[in-house]
Amino acid sequence: MQFLVTGKNLEVTDWMRSYVEKKFEKFDRYLPAIDEIRIELSMEPTKSAQHRYVCQVTVHSNKGAILRAEERASDMRDAIDEVTEKMYSQLVRYKGKRWERGRGEAAEAELPVVEEEEEEEEEEGAPLIVRRKQFTVSPMDEVEAVEQMELLGHDFFVFYNADTAGINVVYRRKDGNYGLLQPDLG
Repeated sequence: MQFLVTGKNLEVTDWMRSYVEKKFEKFDRYLPAIDEIRIELSMEPTKSAQHRYVCQVTVHSNKGAILRAEERASDMRDAIDEVTEKMYSQLVRYKGKRWERGRGEAAEAELPVVEEEEEEEEEEGAPLIVRRKQFTVSPMDEVEAVEQMELLGHDFFVFYNADTAGINVVYRRKDGNYGLLQPDLG
């Protein structure tokens, strides 16, 4: 398990790095397939001192599962503690859903791994594409796609539907239910 601790608008001290590693090293017990944990510590110049320090954590497993959490607090230690609790509850929920679905030992499905590539180009008068993402998709069903979307905290999720053999998008509707987009190349 590899830790990547970065800072944004603040210097990551040795104390912060060791505190973060100490808090997250036990996560390997709950999800042994963890490949990498990315922790971004930042300080934002907000009017409210209660939300000044931000800790964002992204956990990548070698099976492709991605879990993400973010917390804000008035102190960096509090932000780290809160995001640790939030990530722990996500791990419990993730493993619980795998167990309930009858997969035995809470096995992980192969889920898409997002690889980010950012490019910025300027053209006058035309809308700009300021960010591009490429990701590997693995076959999954609609229920797994909804679970992955919820774990990531997103409003939509692009996936390869194993049932229809095509790329689909699942999204959260305003009424709290979910929608499914199935493109037709007709």
